[in-house]
Formats: sequence, C-alpha cells, structure tokens
Amino acid sequence: MNDQPLDPREHPFRESVAASYLQGKVDAERFVDGQIMKVTAGVAPLRGAPEAAASRISELLFGENFTVYDRIGPWAWGQCQTDGYVGFAPADGLAHDTVTATHEVSALRTYAFEKPDLKSWPVTTLHMTSRLAVSDEAHGYCLTDAGGWVSRRHLMQIGAGAGLADTKSDLITAARCFLGAPYLWGGRSSLGVDCSGLVQLALMRSGRSAPRDSDQQERCVGAIVENGIADVQAGDLLFMKGHVVVVSGPDRVLHANAHHMCVAEEPLDRFLARVAAMGLAITTVRRL
Repeated sequence: MNDQPLDPREHPFRESVAASYLQGKVDAERFVDGQIMKVTAGVAPLRGAPEAAASRISELLFGENFTVYDRIGPWAWGQCQTDGYVGFAPADGLAHDTVTATHEVSALRTYAFEKPDLKSWPVTTLHMTSRLAVSDEAHGYCLTDAGGWVSRRHLMQIGAGAGLADTKSDLITAARCFLGAPYLWGGRSSLGVDCSGLVQLALMRSGRSAPRDSDQQERCVGAIVENGIADVQAGDLLFMKGHVVVVSGPDRVLHANAHHMCVAEEPLDRFLARVAAMGLAITTVRRL
C-alpha cells in the first residue's frame, strides 16, 4: 500500500467496495469496474452517506457523467467525471445514455420548454456548464436531451470557451454572474453555491477545469505568486484555510461566503481585516 493514504474525495474506495483500478492500492472486500451514467436531474446533491439527511458534499449538474460503483437502496455511490469527486447521488437522477453532448449552458440558468415557445411550460431548469445534446432547432430554440427546448442564446458549443485570450477577465465576468446567489455548502449552481464551487464553475465557463474543494484548488490551479498578497492582481485567487476568493479588480474581491451568506463583492482591505480578526491569514496566491 502507499505510504500516503489516498484521498477518498478523489478515489472511489470504501471498506466494502472500490474501483477496480485501485486494486493493489487499497483494501476492499470487492473491486468493480463501475458503470458510467448520465445525470438527468437539473441539479442533484452528492452526499457523504446514503441518506437524505447526510451532509451535501457537492452537487451534480445535468449532463455530467457519474461512474457508479455501488448501489444502496435509492442511492448510487460513485465518482463525478467532471471533477473526480466521490459521493452518494440519488439513483433516480441518473440514467444510461449514449447521446454525445454538443452544447453547454452559457447562461446562469435557463429553462427547457415543452415547445420552442417562451409561453409553453418549462419541463426543467438547467444551470451554467450543464451539457446537452442538441437534435433540432426552431424559432430560436434548440431541442435537447433535457426533454425540452432551450433558448439558443443560452447555449454555446462545447469547447467554444477554451483557449480564450483573457481567461482572467472571463473568470471575473463569470463569477460576477453569481452575485447575490445564496451561499450553500456543497452547492454548484446559482440556486446555491459555496466558495470553491463558484471558482470551479467560473473557471469551467472560461474553458478551464478545476477540482472541487478549495484545498484541492490551492494545490494545482494556476501558478503560485511568490510575493503573495503584496503582488496581487485582478484574476488572482486568494486562498486561506477552508476558503478561496477571486480578486475581481483593484482592491476588490468576489466570493461565496458565510459572512454575507451569498456571493458578494467587497473591498480587499475589508476582507483582509475580517480574516485577520478571525485569526486567519492568506496562505497562497495563485495566478492563472
């Protein structure tokens, strides 16, 4: 076995079952290959245990792939293929699907309507970065595998956000879309989002992948700014224990936080003073 224990957030293993590729690396009663399923709920909780009262550790969005390794009653245990996060998801929000996604939601959130008509009934709500397969177009709407028609203005082709000339500006623009969204531990949509979820979604919107939690992001997103807070620029990410914020402009930061209980933008000096009063400090500054 490895000297360093594997992180169960990133590696699917429990005492009773583990992914087959972890055989020889972890102890488990059985090893399985897993089955790739598609998330069919607009947003679904990913919990730390197979029960509704368990802590929400993350969320899954429509169109994401989720590899299922075990089932316990109405819960499926597996790994989100977007960010590698492991947990229990409601099985009724997953389905077998072979359709290849072609577009993603570029708006903060949008509806899929019964008909290509804004007066028709919405069948589901979709969220930024959700991936969809478009099969038809009519009257400014796209027929999708979400079971309804989505405004063409709220969709972009997958990959269109990659390689942007100014990722920093796009990160800030995407993060600002969430201003006022309520704070929700484990949240990954405008209905509720936490600090690392906001950063992850904003980076995804600009064509960059990122892990789920702030400590994971602190280890690998961008490059470390050696002079730290003294050399901070717009678009940088500031990390402290259990928290991450986006530097949104000269002397400004934007973050999902429990102080405001929402996504808020505020002066950098005010944020730093509050952090210091809590006995905390900025541990890392990273630049895209």
